[in-house]
Amino acid sequence: MRVEIWSDIACPWCYVGKARFEQGLAAFAHRDEIEVVHRSFELDPNRPKGETAPVLESLAKKYGRTVEQARSMEEHVATTARAEGLGYRTDGRDVGSTFDIHRLLHLAKARGRQDELLDLAYRTNFAEERSVFDPEVLVDLAVQAGLDADEARAVLTDEDAYADDVRADEREAAELGASAVPFFVLDRRYGVSGGQPAEVFTQALEQAWQGRALVPVSAADAAATGACDTDGSCAVPPQA
Repeated sequence: MRVEIWSDIACPWCYVGKARFEQGLAAFAHRDEIEVVHRSFELDPNRPKGETAPVLESLAKKYGRTVEQARSMEEHVATTARAEGLGYRTDGRDVGSTFDIHRLLHLAKARGRQDELLDLAYRTNFAEERSVFDPEVLVDLAVQAGLDADEARAVLTDEDAYADDVRADEREAAELGASAVPFFVLDRRYGVSGGQPAEVFTQALEQAWQGRALVPVSAADAAATGACDTDGSCAVPPQA
């Protein structure tokens, strides 16, 4: 059975959702018979290449908050991420166009190293003092993931390389009705949206495997567990 995951490197709930999905998959009896494919989704496809901005200032502007209020929002996300064993820095991160990252991930997919590169890109973006919007950092991550440096650099230099693949993924997401990411499609029959708890993913996998209808996850339910919408807004679940 195939599971396809639409996500964006800039989405903190995609970062959390991947970790939770993998926990849920680990508890699934037929986990060795599951093929996982990661699909491209840009939260801000209109952002110019090479233009970056500090995350806290960007969040404050987007939500009409102060920088301190934006920091509080980020701290809540950080607490959730750290509870999943993920590193998360609230200061010093930047945000920019993720199109080149998605193109490089398609190269990694073609070379059988997509999951490795995705994990490295998430960790670098959210937990390290390096920018994934720096082409040389991306090349370094590609090498760490097992790709050839010259091939990775050639993809980043050629703006047409894998561009059609990224756009195809994004069109498909729209056709499937994806309004928020992460968006999980199981066996091309069922969808789960948001960074759901690990046990929800295990249950979804079991139901899809058995061919039973899944209970649809509403936009409100997705927001309650963390999701980033197509307008670039990332819902922060209320604290307990």
